[in-house]
Amino acid sequence: MVWSNVEFEGLAPEGVERTEDGYWRVKSPPSPEDLAAYYAKRYYQEARGSYEQSYSAEELRHIRGKIALRWTIVTDGRKDPGRLLDVGCGEGFVLAHGAEAGWDVRGLDFSDAGLRSQNPRMLDRLTTGDLFVNLENEIARGERYEVVWLQNVLEHVIDPLRLLERLKTLTMPGGRLVVTVPNDFSRLQHLALTTGRIDRNFWVALPDHLSYFSADSLRRVSEKTGWSCRNLLADFPVDWFLFNDQSNYVADPTKGKSAHHARIALENLILEADPPRIQNFFESLADMGMGRDLTAFLEPV
Repeated sequence: MVWSNVEFEGLAPEGVERTEDGYWRVKSPPSPEDLAAYYAKRYYQEARGSYEQSYSAEELRHIRGKIALRWTIVTDGRKDPGRLLDVGCGEGFVLAHGAEAGWDVRGLDFSDAGLRSQNPRMLDRLTTGDLFVNLENEIARGERYEVVWLQNVLEHVIDPLRLLERLKTLTMPGGRLVVTVPNDFSRLQHLALTTGRIDRNFWVALPDHLSYFSADSLRRVSEKTGWSCRNLLADFPVDWFLFNDQSNYVADPTKGKSAHHARIALENLILEADPPRIQNFFESLADMGMGRDLTAFLEPV
């Protein structure tokens, strides 16, 4: 069991609070209407953070390699293609991968801008508009999927537990939910903060991120909402770079691009190994509370 994020009591900024379920959340969340309007207008239309609308060959290899690993895990033991719903499908790389594997894929998002930019051939698989209204429409129609994909969405919603509960209704018995979130209020971030490598909780990004999960709290909320966590993987621990003055991208933001490219090169090298070895490596990182992102593979119980 990794460290609990209770270690951050007294170190977190005033705008967030730790919940009884162990994850952190914003104290004063926006209304559902304001949040829907925010993403409808700004989600991909405005450049935010490290997001880029064009990728190098190495970056595309990285994106597709991580999806391929997760796909291998989530489809393990399946002989035939099934149905996949990507909730918050963004640029459509998961939809494209699933379609190439012969699956019936569907995507939901507030905007078609990301998909139009990177995978326009998937536009006919996309439903745009309020994500949560469209989810309820899926449920009302009785739609069911063997795989539901939720990549970097849970941290953005007002009530993450409610979303996890509703997604059970869309998941076939024996199906899987793939949830990827940033690994925040982690053991590594705690060390960086308490040793002076960073001077702030840089991962608290309001109003974009409303909830913050560690490995412990992600498992906890999954189990509370009726899921069994079959696998939990981290990805490359780019936060390690914070402990070298020459690569500390928080203390010196000009080092961010170099850290990003180093991370891409190293993770691409790791992804060249056979899938069981890659899986074991990233599961070990998650167990240690490491990795910038966490991906949970959940089964309804």
